[in-house]
Amino acid sequence: MRLKFIPPLMPTLVDKPPEGDGWLHEVKFDGYRSQIVIDEGVRIFTRRGLDWTSKYRDLVKTAGELGAESAIIDGEIIVLNDKGISDFGELRKAITRRQHDLYFVAFDLLHLNGHDLRDMPLVDRREILEAMIPAGQRIQFSEALPGTGAAVFHLVNQAGLEGIVSKRKESKYRGGPSTNWLKAKCYSIDEYDLLGVEREPGKPAFALMAERGTGRYVGSAFITLNREMRERLWQRVQEHVGTAPRGMRRPATQWVKPGLIGRVKHLRGEEDLRHASLQDFRETDDH
Repeated sequence: MRLKFIPPLMPTLVDKPPEGDGWLHEVKFDGYRSQIVIDEGVRIFTRRGLDWTSKYRDLVKTAGELGAESAIIDGEIIVLNDKGISDFGELRKAITRRQHDLYFVAFDLLHLNGHDLRDMPLVDRREILEAMIPAGQRIQFSEALPGTGAAVFHLVNQAGLEGIVSKRKESKYRGGPSTNWLKAKCYSIDEYDLLGVEREPGKPAFALMAERGTGRYVGSAFITLNREMRERLWQRVQEHVGTAPRGMRRPATQWVKPGLIGRVKHLRGEEDLRHASLQDFRETDDH
């Protein structure tokens, strides 16, 4: 009987990692959550259960060499940049043009050789998984990092990584949102073009931001500036009133001409802004 895709366990986003020794902590990789299913052949599914086997020829070949009669492995498909950090922006290109650059980072084992392992404690599932993955291959085991959650998070942040996932050592595997796995993400500060300011009486003000160079709208950032800087921003916005970018319709928004740049603190590893706040702004040199 062929194995079926299992809906993945989805970690809950938290502000900081949990405390205590009942947890293990892994690097959060910036890639495509995926599931390798081995039975009569090898299939690879996306997080939503789409069959993407044909897109991952090299990984399919490597998975077929693991020596399992049947298995379901949970993990992340990534590509590394020149600093050895997973790079989400390069992933799509690698899938179509650079298959040899793809890695599958395995972090859980749900099924093996006819046995459903989901009721086993996480640490036992991972011990079996680690034993079946040879070193130096395109499929790699996601090592837990030693130390407290706070110490691991600090280390990961300093290294410029996306964040960590903390998992209860004794937890069973159940698909869907779960608090047995918690993800804590690091923040970055980057510059974006200011498109406009959204202001409604009695509500927080937001800056609408676009990617520099492309003009692609990436989301809004909560304006947390002090009173002096806020007043300076309102003044600049009034001086540089512009029209709404094509296709943008947002109420209570004062649009501005190009020329204002915002420094935004936001969660690292997201395609668009999340949990973002405007830290400062400046005018372009040629403005």
